[in-house]
Amino acid sequence: MSRRPAAFVVLAAAVAGAAISVYLTVSHYQNLPLACTTSSTFDCGAVTTSSYSLLPGTDIPVSLLGIGWFLVSGALAWLALRRRGRWPSTWLPVAWGLAGTVFVLFLVYAELVVIHRICEWCTAVHLLVVASLLASLTRLTAEPG
Repeated sequence: MSRRPAAFVVLAAAVAGAAISVYLTVSHYQNLPLACTTSSTFDCGAVTTSSYSLLPGTDIPVSLLGIGWFLVSGALAWLALRRRGRWPSTWLPVAWGLAGTVFVLFLVYAELVVIHRICEWCTAVHLLVVASLLASLTRLTAEPG
């Protein structure tokens, strides 16, 4: 993957991830049920109302962090596109993607091991974070020199 397509992938993931994160955040603050499957395995409500869905000691949903993460990720990709595929930094998008992926792994652990339920919306966000990291890593091989 060359530099420009990688930036497009990250930008597209950022737009989609921010939209889902906004949906989850609005649902949290408006106390609205989420549009998702409810079964013994899938239950967005159980996941998004668990203590793991909030910043510790607050009523702030982690989806609000998701909005911020995707805004920064999208800004980095947008800058790369404005600079004809040259990213502002070689390692900054990778470090940002890695930080997001580490947090995603914690949230997946909470879903699978602690809550024993999976949120489809959360899974979509998790996959978009990992896709951003992979696109950023792949982009490194296209950097000149």
